[in-house]
Order: sequence, then structure tokens, then C-alpha cells
Amino acid sequence: MTSSANPAPLWQPDADRIAAARITRFQAWAADRYGAPAEGGYPALHRWSVDRLETFWQAVADWFDVRFSTPGERVLADRGMPGARWFPGATLNYAEHALRTAEDPARAHEPALVHLDETHTPAAVSWAELRRQVGSLAAELRALGVRPGDRVSGYLPNIPQAVTALLATAAVGATWTSCAPDFGARSVLDRFQQVEPVVLFTVDGYRYGGKEHDRVDVVAELRRELPTLRAVVHIPLLGSPAPEGALEWSALTAGDVEPDFEQVPFEHPLWVLYSSGTTGLPKAIVQSQGGILLEHFKQLGLHCDLGPGDRFFWYTSTGWMMWNFLVSGLLTGTTVVLYDGSPGHPDTGAQWAIAERTGTTLFGTSAAYVMACRKAGVHPARDHDLTTVRCVATTGSPLPPDGFRWLHDEVREDLWIASVSGGTDVCSCFAGAVPTLPVHIGELQAACLGTDLQSWDPHGKPLVGEVGELVVTNPMPSMPIRFWNDPDGSRYRDSYFEMFPGVWRHGDWITITDHGSVVIHGRSDSTLNRQGVRMGSADIYEVVERLPEIKESLVIGLEEPDGGYWMPLFVHLAPGAALDDDLRSRIKRAIREQLSPRHVPDEIIEVPGVPHTLTGKRIEVPVKRLLQGTALTKAVNPGSVDDLELLRFYEHLARERAAGRG
Repeated sequence: MTSSANPAPLWQPDADRIAAARITRFQAWAADRYGAPAEGGYPALHRWSVDRLETFWQAVADWFDVRFSTPGERVLADRGMPGARWFPGATLNYAEHALRTAEDPARAHEPALVHLDETHTPAAVSWAELRRQVGSLAAELRALGVRPGDRVSGYLPNIPQAVTALLATAAVGATWTSCAPDFGARSVLDRFQQVEPVVLFTVDGYRYGGKEHDRVDVVAELRRELPTLRAVVHIPLLGSPAPEGALEWSALTAGDVEPDFEQVPFEHPLWVLYSSGTTGLPKAIVQSQGGILLEHFKQLGLHCDLGPGDRFFWYTSTGWMMWNFLVSGLLTGTTVVLYDGSPGHPDTGAQWAIAERTGTTLFGTSAAYVMACRKAGVHPARDHDLTTVRCVATTGSPLPPDGFRWLHDEVREDLWIASVSGGTDVCSCFAGAVPTLPVHIGELQAACLGTDLQSWDPHGKPLVGEVGELVVTNPMPSMPIRFWNDPDGSRYRDSYFEMFPGVWRHGDWITITDHGSVVIHGRSDSTLNRQGVRMGSADIYEVVERLPEIKESLVIGLEEPDGGYWMPLFVHLAPGAALDDDLRSRIKRAIREQLSPRHVPDEIIEVPGVPHTLTGKRIEVPVKRLLQGTALTKAVNPGSVDDLELLRFYEHLARERAAGRG
């Protein structure tokens, strides 16, 4: 694991880059206007941002010229968590800010969106055209009776129409929610039925992996099972005619209407996001117009250093919070790149080709994709012109040290590598990108501004250089205002505030190093605890998956009824590999020598595949439940899994073990 001895950084921004960074200019401005420290760089700015929380967020609102149609009485009326009240009395509109660049005659005809599908042919939508479409669609939504607080849903891929629908929904003060069209009907209904949408935007199908996937029957089922729908809007992505009773997208967006932005309270619901829902119905997480606006201005404009002239691409789908985060790139005047298709079509290097074709400056992807490129022998800089790419950011899981080295070697030595970590729960990052700090291998650069991120032991004592629980001790504007259908707030409190009352406990193991960087070790609810020594599953994966024979792995720790502890490692092998004695011994030796002799697995078992959530995260807790004997129907919500059949392997293994013990 990463040493806290502050080794030489992999990358260090030069003086010119530090001077040009927006966060540097913000610090100088905030020092002059708000008493922020002028010296001491980012560490001093961060300390001030958490010590003077209200002053910091007021500074963010002023720096980004947030348009409050009614000013707030103060920044923070109640610091308690849950329930912090931000900018009480203030009114504004998220969509108004997202479309503000269209008001600039010099930029109105520049691209706001660049869209590609698997043909990799870019198509642009200008700021003026996006604003016109949003104005037309918002007027039509109002004509359909959509009012502030109503829910509007999208069963849509990552296409410009999805962005237009989100912004039009926000413009009228309604609440947006979306799922990707690769979600099956049950998965979508598990989400949408909770929030009872009045409008549903749909496609007839989508293209993925070189194939067309028809969704007409799924859409028909959604219409039947969502009785609150007043209208269904048809987008003919595959060219199918609109089903009976559906409205045509083209008709709703044909008008030339100036957008009318409903001025809503700061805490007014903007959208509903969903947890993975692997062990029950997904949690419906409600975030506010004002909270997201401020948090995303800070995150995208300061941490990601985005602004006019930039192009922002993140590989995502509309079923993942990173899509909402990507759309917010518009707030900073950045051109947002939307890609609809497989991450690896026609080959593993596809995302690098997209970055090249679109002139991407900040390229976001998953750690898993980076490692897949490394294993596949992809050479991004050799095969593509990536001179515009200033930063590669990764999320979804911790980027292993080998991933940092590979990006440095295969993309560019002078590359800002930003491994970031946050959550759907806040639709933002707790730690990650800082353009003015060095990058150390295997580490996230620092905690984000305004986020008092700490590592705590079980007694609530802060730790440095040791593994502890990821906690946030002060409120963030984008924390959920509530969960849907949680009238007394009990589900919300139980999810984050049960272990440490009044303090957000996220459920990840982290180390905060003595130089202020952050290492993520994986989920704390799937900790491997052998003989009192805790180990994150991510640490195991990083070591095991360096071996070329291992495509992916899954490790589980089980407390047994007799007091024993069984720790199997499941491996999905690369094509042509065999799990023989030699490979078993090399896996064990790698874990013993690079991690811990106590965490050498008891068994290494070949599996046909590793199950994931619909957003690509490995499923550990449901597999653990299956191995403990829980029935499949009770161990996991079937609609949350990418391949339910893979879980039957673990269910069968549990039966075999139970029979053997019997």
C-alpha cells in the first residue's frame, strides 16, 4: 500500500500551470474579499474553507455570480446533520445558470454539446439551439400541466435530448429522474414507481456494441405500470413510429420560445438519484437546485479547472450520477461531450478515440477501463493525438498504482491524473482533483474544498496514516435534502448518521496521509477482518489483478457459526488462462508479500464472472449473504444486478458448503 513517507510525486504542476489555475485566482480573490489566506496554497485554502464554512460558500456563490432572484437571509441557518438549511429564503434556478453562456452573443453559436455514437462522428448543438429547445420544451411541459415539484422521468441513453429534457424539467421547477435504456423494466419500475412521474421521455431502442436493442416492449410495460403518467414523449432513435398516445419529441421542441425559469427555493428538489439497491429497493435520493448548483460550480469550476474553451467528456450513462455531474459542466461555460455506446466498441481503445475526435481537455472514465486498457496492451498516445487532454480523471473504484503508472507512461508524462471519490449520495466528490497539487501514485490528491473529510476509528478519533471510516464532519450543500417516501427521515439517518450521530459516515475505508492526500481501500461494509487486522477489498483486487491471467476478482470474508473465518477469493480468468497450482501459488505469494500474510485467501475458486450493479460496481455484500445461506430472492434485488445468472453460481456453492458441513 501507499507509504505515508511522502515519496517523490509522479506529477507536479509547474509554476505557470499553478498560476493559470482558476483555483489560484479564486484564492487570491477570496483573500482580498473574504479574508482567505493569501499564502500557503491549497492546504491553507482548504483549512479556511472548513473553518469558515459559511464565508467560503458565500465566496463560491459570489465568484461564480450565482443569480439569486431573492437573496438568502444567511448562508447556513442550521449546521446540524441531517437537516442543514442552506440559504434560507433564497430563490434561483439551476437551468438558468446552465444556459447562461447562450446569453453571450460571442459564444451563443459555439457548441454547448458535442454528441457521438458508435460511429464516432461528432454532432454539435450550439448554446443558442440548446436554449431554444429548452424554452420550447419547458413551455410544452407547462401546457401539459407540469408544475413545480412534479416528477419528470427519462428512459434515455446519453444523448442531447436527455440534457434538454433535464434542463426543461428544472426550468419549470419540476424534479428530474432518469434510467439508462439498458435497465430492464423491473429495474426501472423499482425506481420510478417510488417517485410517481407525470411525464416519461423514452426512446424506441438504443445501439450498443454494434447492435440495435429494441425497447418498444419495455416502454409499453413502463406505461402500463406507471399510472401517474399524463404524457409519454417518444424519441425515435431507431426510427420507430410513436406508439399510440405518445407525443413526438420533434413537435415539443419545434417552438421558438424564450425560456421561463421558475424561481424556486434554494432547497427545492432538482433531481432524484438512486442507490444501487442491491439488497432492497434503491434509495431515492433527493438533491436540491441550489445545493447542486453551488457544489457543482465549486467542483467543476475550481477542482476540475473547467471553463470556456474546455471540452469535458466522461464515459457514463443516464443511470449514474456521473451523467448529472457531466451535464453540470454547462454551468462553467464548458462544452460537454456526450457519448452513447459501448466503452469498448469497436475495440478497447474506443474512449481514447472519442477524446481525440472531440478535442477533449478533461477526460473522465472508470478505473476499470484504465486497467482494461493496460491489460489489453492499448497505447493511447501512440495511436491517437491526445495533445488537448490536460487531465484524465477516474472514479467508480480506486485507481490502482499500476493505473497511475500506465497513464503516465502511455498517455503523457505531463498528465494530471485525478483519481476522485464521492458518491451518488452527494452527486459530487469528497476527495480528488486539485490542479495545483502534486499527484502521488495510488493517492487522491486531497479532500475537496468545504469538505471536512476525516478518517475515524470506531470511537470517533481522527486518524492520520491509518485506515479508518470515511466521515464528513460538516454539511455539504449537495447532501440529500431527504429520501423519497421517508417521511420521518429514519432511512436517511440510518444510512449515514447511525454510527456517528451528527457526522456523515459514508461506508468507505480511507487513509489520510501525513501530506494530506487520501487513499481509498473499498467499502467498510465488506471489510476483510482477519485476526483483528482489517483490509479493504480494493487492496486485494489491486494486487491480484496485476497478474495477466486474472480478468477480475471478488473477495469475501465470512464469519462462520463455529467462530471461524472463511475468506474465499473468486477469480474470473482471462481467455486461455487456467487456474492451476502455479497460478494459485503466485496469487497467494503476491498477497502475502505485497499486502499481508493474514489475508492470503483460504480458497481460490474460478468463477464464470463477477456480478456487478447496473452502474458497474462489484457486488460484495449480496454474495456474502448468499454464502451465508440467504436465499437469492432475499439476498439481492434482482433488478439491480447486471447478470443475475452469475449469482446462481454463488448460491449453488453455498448449498454445497452447507451440505458438506451437514
